[in-house]
Amino acid sequence: MAAPRAAGAGLAFRRMRSSDLPRVMEIERAAFSHPWSEELVRRELSHDFSTVLLAVAVAAGEEECHGFIITWLVHDELHVLNVAVAPEARRRGVARALLGEAEARGRAEGARVATLEVRRSNGAAIGLYRSLGYGEVGMRPRYYAEDGEDALVMDKEL
Repeated sequence: MAAPRAAGAGLAFRRMRSSDLPRVMEIERAAFSHPWSEELVRRELSHDFSTVLLAVAVAAGEEECHGFIITWLVHDELHVLNVAVAPEARRRGVARALLGEAEARGRAEGARVATLEVRRSNGAAIGLYRSLGYGEVGMRPRYYAEDGEDALVMDKEL
């Protein structure tokens, strides 16, 4: 396995391991009112087309996970399923860095477009995605089963 790659904001990126599950779930539960289950996240580790990428800060040889992104690479499409940042690391560019790293890795593997769904009510995420070049291309009515909220579909050419 390759060593984590350094990022500009003092972050490094690496694939999630099973031993990271407790911290990933802690971040997931803090980020969402309807979080993914441990089983769903664990399952992503077993799919060849799925990547769970962590953003970690390394200090004195110790890693601290600040966030993660889950993506699927299907043919020439990078599909972003989940992005979550620890509460103490928010508003510091972690989500932006995770998206940039995932897009770069997807592009290197042949992805030509990145797609995602986002809750219509999540103005902060929509603003971030727009600032990164994503545009709205559709809507999925009642996409989120827990509460029936619509999802905006966004994409970006890579």
